[in-house]
Amino acid sequence: MRERRAIYLVSGIPGAGKTTVARLLAQRFERGVHIESDLLQTMIVTGGLWPDGEPQEEAHRQLRLRGRHACLLADSFFEAGFTPVIDDVVIGSRLDEFRSDIRNRPLLFIVLAPNADAVRQRDAERSEKHVFDTWGHLDEALRNETPRIGLWIDSSDMTPEQTVEEILRKAWPEGQVR
Repeated sequence: MRERRAIYLVSGIPGAGKTTVARLLAQRFERGVHIESDLLQTMIVTGGLWPDGEPQEEAHRQLRLRGRHACLLADSFFEAGFTPVIDDVVIGSRLDEFRSDIRNRPLLFIVLAPNADAVRQRDAERSEKHVFDTWGHLDEALRNETPRIGLWIDSSDMTPEQTVEEILRKAWPEGQVR
């Protein structure tokens, strides 16, 4: 099957399965690239702040910087003939930032929106990187502050592989944003 290239932006709260799904999705393309925003954050070896760090102004500045760099990478890979898949927590006004920073189109916005209980359970089953207690509150912000555009998937009862299949079935045209 011939691939329709696009830039995929996979969002959801921490623990929703973004990284796993984005990597599996990128593997489905002939020339797929997974851009993991958390890895970009870890490139800051001194002075780095995660979004909940202090001072908040600097933490937010670094979050914005990380988003811009994810978009630059996506555009560069796309222009070189790859299908980039970015995974990041894109909630509320961050969506407008990504839409502005990504130059190339088509852009497919995919929101993984399992219910909070499913995320809590998945987080408890992880062997490391527990995130729900710190970031579970973002579920409300995701559902109430993020524009209802793109493809929203309730992946509560889906495996990562089933979620990827759902994305591949429905991303065109449901996920397309301008």
